Amino acid sequence: MERRIRISDNIDRAALFGNLDSNLKLIEDEIGVDVIQRDDTLILKGENVDIAEIALKEFMDVLESGEELDQQKTTYILNLAKDGISFRESRIEKDIICFNHMGRPIKPKTLGQRQYLKELREKEIVFAIGPAGTGKTYMAIAMACNAYKNKEIQKIILARPAVEAGERLGFLPGDLQEKVDPYLRPLYDALYDVLGRDQALRLKEKEVIEVVPLAYMRGRTLDNAFIILDEAQNATREQMKMFLTRMGFGSRIVVTGDITQVDLPRDKKSGLIEAKEVLKNVKEIGFSYLREQDVVRHDLVRKIVGAYDSYYSRKNDKGEEDDR
Repeated sequence: MERRIRISDNIDRAALFGNLDSNLKLIEDEIGVDVIQRDDTLILKGENVDIAEIALKEFMDVLESGEELDQQKTTYILNLAKDGISFRESRIEKDIICFNHMGRPIKPKTLGQRQYLKELREKEIVFAIGPAGTGKTYMAIAMACNAYKNKEIQKIILARPAVEAGERLGFLPGDLQEKVDPYLRPLYDALYDVLGRDQALRLKEKEVIEVVPLAYMRGRTLDNAFIILDEAQNATREQMKMFLTRMGFGSRIVVTGDITQVDLPRDKKSGLIEAKEVLKNVKEIGFSYLREQDVVRHDLVRKIVGAYDSYYSRKNDKGEEDDR
């Protein structure tokens, strides 16, 4: 089959083709068609020219709207096209959460993220479960900062279990705060990106923002707060119950984690894995499951996640012991 697509004069061809024609090569590799440029026309040859045509027209629509066509977006548009879904019609990026300190809009980039945002807006407690790079924590922090700016809450609390992947806190240098800070660094990074470092530090000094290890939550009742538990797969079942019962009036809770990356000892059950079974029928609690397709980091991250998922799926199919 052959299909011809004319390139509009107002399309930046360098942006459309990508660096060293990377966007065209992506279509060739992922869909299995040949893409040939002739003057102002792209010629598509192969069995799946319909999919390639949809993807290329979506690329052009993005550029004509003034948006950037980066690697993450081209890959995602292509994956949607293969599933018969239009990126343009899904209107994924029309729903802005807020603007970061540089004035850039923070908004969902995938259908999975959009569904996650819907849960965040509609439910008081939300569990976001998915692989690294799907924006689970970043979107929750953006929502928390926006809620504070709109005076919906008075405090933002970010917590993480201080569980090591092959290391022990006792062997790290410094006092307790210096020992746990490395585990909290990703939360600081997200805060700095959304609010700016200076404002984030000012709010932290005023105790409007707390970034703490999960163990510090015990014994507290938190009213009018936006509370985020990150890396929740490393919370024990006792810690998870303790955390969820900290919720007070006017508060919201978001729990994020990746159940394929549990660093707890083998004799400890992940509180996140248990919670998704125990609470799945509580209609007031939202569950958002993000997938490999929702990864918004470098495209290699998506491929790494997919490779690991396939590997463990094959092991489980064979009845082999999961060695995670």
